[in-house]
Amino acid sequence: MDIGINRNRRRISVGLFVLDCLLLTGRGSAQDLPAITLDPVVSGLTSPVQVTHAGDESGRLFIVEQEGRVLIYQNGTLLGIPFLDIRDRVTSGGEKGLLSIAFHPDYPRNRRFFLYYTNRRPNLKSFIVEYQVSVGNPNLALREEKIVMQFDQSFDNHNGGQLKFGPDGYLYIGTGDGGSAGDPMRNGQNRQSLLGKILRID
Repeated sequence: MDIGINRNRRRISVGLFVLDCLLLTGRGSAQDLPAITLDPVVSGLTSPVQVTHAGDESGRLFIVEQEGRVLIYQNGTLLGIPFLDIRDRVTSGGEKGLLSIAFHPDYPRNRRFFLYYTNRRPNLKSFIVEYQVSVGNPNLALREEKIVMQFDQSFDNHNGGQLKFGPDGYLYIGTGDGGSAGDPMRNGQNRQSLLGKILRID
């Protein structure tokens, strides 16, 4: 590892330690820290789990709702018609549901995007699926679904759900360890299981 990086990390660690000591000993207080204010941007959402963009410089924000909708926030307004509504395909609640969206790195020239959701068919499964955006309306997705991959989830929790394209153009998938507590199935240590992993697919 680069020596300069090591030194910078040590400086940061020491700085944080000193700040903690000041706060703990009463020589500094929360009142000495800068004020933080939060301004609401969107209201009327149901269990939002992700906010992202399509990388097309349109200024649109895509909001993923756990129950199975993707909404668009554009020019200060939440559009009334969902970008996509697949509530009939999603099992939601707790740590289940529509959990992530990722647009193709070459969007909008490549109109594809990908979703990660859970459903019971008949057992609980995670699905990574491909959709396309309508040619005539970039604010509306087509409902035709192509399943890229699917795998069983052992329990109702720890379903992972993060999708992200890396700078290498591959799609990265966080699968979760399958659930319960403490990874009782030891999926994270099992190279034959897709659970408890970050997958990379072309």
